Amino acid sequence: MLKKNKNMNRGAAVLATFFAVLFFIITGRFLYIQLTGQVDGQVLAARAAQKYEKKQILEASRGSILDRNGEAIAEDTSAYTLVAILDESLTSDPKKPQHVVDKETTAEKLAPILDIDTSKALEILHKDAKQVEFGADGRNLSQTEKLKIEKLKLPGIAFMKNQKRFYPNGVFASDIIGYAQKNEENGVTSGMLGLEKSLDSYLQERDGSIKYNSDHYGWKLPGTRDEITPPDNGSDIYLTLDQKIQTFLEDAMNQTVKEYSPKKIMAVVADPKTGKILAMSQRPSFNPNTRDISNFNNDIIGYPIEPGSTMKMYTVASAIEQGVYKGSSTYKSGSYKIGSKVIKDHNKTGWGSITYDEGFERSSNVAMINLAMKLGPDAYSSYMKKFGFGQKTGIDLPGEKAGTINSDSKISLATASFGQGSTATVIEQIQAATAIANGGKLMKPYLIDQIVDADANKVIKKNEPKQISRPISEATAAQVRDLMGKVVTSKNGTGKPFAIEGYDVAGKTGTAQIPGDNGRYMSGKENFIFSFMGMAPKDDPELLVYVAVQQPELEPTEIGSMPVSSIFKTVMQNSLQYLQIQPEEGKGKENDSAPKAQDPVMESYIGKNAKDAAKLLESSAYQPLILGSGPSVEAQSPSERTVISKGERVFLQTGGKVKMPDLSGWSKRDIMKLADLLQLRVSFSGQGFSAKQSIPKGTIVSKETLLTVELKPPS
Repeated sequence: MLKKNKNMNRGAAVLATFFAVLFFIITGRFLYIQLTGQVDGQVLAARAAQKYEKKQILEASRGSILDRNGEAIAEDTSAYTLVAILDESLTSDPKKPQHVVDKETTAEKLAPILDIDTSKALEILHKDAKQVEFGADGRNLSQTEKLKIEKLKLPGIAFMKNQKRFYPNGVFASDIIGYAQKNEENGVTSGMLGLEKSLDSYLQERDGSIKYNSDHYGWKLPGTRDEITPPDNGSDIYLTLDQKIQTFLEDAMNQTVKEYSPKKIMAVVADPKTGKILAMSQRPSFNPNTRDISNFNNDIIGYPIEPGSTMKMYTVASAIEQGVYKGSSTYKSGSYKIGSKVIKDHNKTGWGSITYDEGFERSSNVAMINLAMKLGPDAYSSYMKKFGFGQKTGIDLPGEKAGTINSDSKISLATASFGQGSTATVIEQIQAATAIANGGKLMKPYLIDQIVDADANKVIKKNEPKQISRPISEATAAQVRDLMGKVVTSKNGTGKPFAIEGYDVAGKTGTAQIPGDNGRYMSGKENFIFSFMGMAPKDDPELLVYVAVQQPELEPTEIGSMPVSSIFKTVMQNSLQYLQIQPEEGKGKENDSAPKAQDPVMESYIGKNAKDAAKLLESSAYQPLILGSGPSVEAQSPSERTVISKGERVFLQTGGKVKMPDLSGWSKRDIMKLADLLQLRVSFSGQGFSAKQSIPKGTIVSKETLLTVELKPPS
């Protein structure tokens, strides 16, 4: 009995010791966890947060780039990625399949919308995967494309929503705007070219988030506070560009490319009183939505060229300001000898003894050399510097280069006077021309009007017009404009093709030689840069337009001014009328009695019977279109006195309801004329001519309706 009690006591002691040790282990472990907050090296709070704390991303938008009227040039828009679900196990009810059932039919219906071969779509649907995407062809789908696919009601087809950078006008100041691209790995959109790149720090967005506590099923716990980090949207960039004027320019350049296939076109429209750039474009260009880029340079600011005879404007202005110009004095035209070198006028023989005024009208090289020699190299160089040549303008665009003025020797001074042997960029020439158009004040060109914090609705940067210098007086500027006016209106003027009925245009033509690979100038009728610097109205210019066309393909009967004037006249006249600068009777005509064939101008059909007006227009080889059901014309486009071309569409609006016409094959310009007349909002994608329209033919339209048009190149 004693032995049994002894064994029981020993067992109880062991058991007590075991529980005591266990108690101390547990207590120690508890104290360790409480003090350190870790188990096996893992922080318990983090594990709890990971399990019960949920986080949702609040997506931010990249800043938009807009024109001066707030019209979007670059913006973020909803896009969709097409997904095909192939996992059969997701279908619980055969009557409502959640996976792709008929792969052949699905491929046949998707292929035309994705613009791929049926075989390619079928190959993707036969992949050994639970879910597949369609690569680049199935990404960045528009709302319209998504709706088309949804109407097919294909089982197993779904979409993932995201944002993409969208350029609604396609080829539209593309070398200025550039493009932005999303990094597929981190999802960040960054600027890759142009303003998208140089202003990326302003445009860049930062996503926000919302954090909340949940139960183990993922439901939000009541009474808990959310931790919100608001999204930081990018700032909006407002440019000085005007969408309407830019469209006039883009369409005119497209037409010239179609007719003449030049190597390059460079063109700028500016407000000479402020230095604001209203339109700027070049060819070749690209569509930033598809990024079909062949030239990564902005030639207007980064391609110094020998400007040719447009430089004569500044040679004459300098001579007038220096007091060495006597317009009525005569000189012997034809040739000028410097040592063993003989420089000739462009017609080789000259025009005999003529006045300097006539020499400027005829674009005489010899006249300019005589004036440059009177000025001397120091004075000439000083004036060119005051006009801003040989130095960057400082325009708010990346990649600007400066030209070079060579005038230190007698021969280089002679050639510089008429624009040869020296170089300048187009933007340098625009800046210099503001002094002649703006009473002697040289205005700095700029493109960024303001940068606005969209979230705070606060202007964070604002540009204002800036006068750089005053190279010439107001009187000198007026005298030069008068001489430039005669270049356009005189029977001797080289600028007669640039006259516009109803407006006094002042301008100067240019024909610049192109250096070849062998160091010599290229020869041949087409191997020149043909240009024109024009301003209107002459006495108080509101617009400054420069156009340069390099190496156009000309017919034997055509001359280099033809492709240049086709752009200049279209852009200048449409822009003046858009700015409500009304034409005046008798303006834009030659100041002599020689007959001159005028361009056809639009008559007024307001108040006339619509059907009778349409018959008259058809008989004159135009394409009339009556909009409305009323009997008489209430509005028209083009407006009265607008220069029009044979075959152009003419819109006649009457009273009553207006039905949407079939836009197939229409140009962007015609669609914009229609939209302006009917007061529709319009958005474009692609380039070329109308292929698809969001408002079906025959639909009754009302003001402010959004019309989306997809453009495609002609087949």
